[in-house]
Amino acid sequence: MIHAFRLFTGPDDASHVEEGVLHEAPVDVTSMHVEETAAHGSLDWHNAPVPQYVITLSGTLEFTTRDGEQFTLRPGDVLIAQDCAGSGHTWRLIDDQPWRRAYVALAPGSSPPFQATGKAAPRP
Repeated sequence: MIHAFRLFTGPDDASHVEEGVLHEAPVDVTSMHVEETAAHGSLDWHNAPVPQYVITLSGTLEFTTRDGEQFTLRPGDVLIAQDCAGSGHTWRLIDDQPWRRAYVALAPGSSPPFQATGKAAPRP
């Protein structure tokens, strides 16, 4: 199982986060690309452009929703970004490494094999 976070839009039209695990199971995808952001980078309020996996290869980030929910994403973690509408989220790099990541767009109707273990809380 792989450590993961899921960002989603709730019925209140706000982005929310759950912490959990991804199980090994095939998922239909449509595309994949990689990006790099220099150390100490950030991105202001935004939504995911499409439902997607964001696989962190390097860098440590702090994510925040407008309601103040926060979580820390580390190398090896997977973010399931499904908050394609609503109030959105921000992120900022909190270490001295660039954020190298792979974006894997989920096919319409795909359901990631995610199992929530609870509300996200910053990890030590």
